[in-house]
Amino acid sequence: MAYWLFKSEPETWGWDDQVAKGDAGEEWDGVRNYQARNFMRAMALGDRGFFYHSQSDKAVVGIVEVCAEVHPDSKSDDPRWECVDIRAVRPFQQPVTLEQIKADPRLSEMVLVRNSRLSVQPVTEAEWRAICAMGQTDPD
Repeated sequence: MAYWLFKSEPETWGWDDQVAKGDAGEEWDGVRNYQARNFMRAMALGDRGFFYHSQSDKAVVGIVEVCAEVHPDSKSDDPRWECVDIRAVRPFQQPVTLEQIKADPRLSEMVLVRNSRLSVQPVTEAEWRAICAMGQTDPD
């Protein structure tokens, strides 16, 4: 299993919106960055990800799971753009802020710390476990 981070502005698509989609999940559409798209191409069914509220909250607020592998983005007529579908697994007991992540030396090499603008990014297993522990949330 691989781990990822999905960033969204909560005013546009927040954790509650994701939860409301239930087990069917929702397309992670609208990504128009080649590196982020390529990360989605590498995802497999069952991979887990952090749901991260960007802009106002700047915090990991939940865990999602890839429920459909890469496919054409339904919001684009351009075949270059693809996406996966994700579904909510569980909320974080305690959101973990970007400030907390940046302050933790174990996370100094995390993509979120080094390239915070990338909307879809990989997370190492060690980073996954550290952030889940910080958020008092079961990593499995």
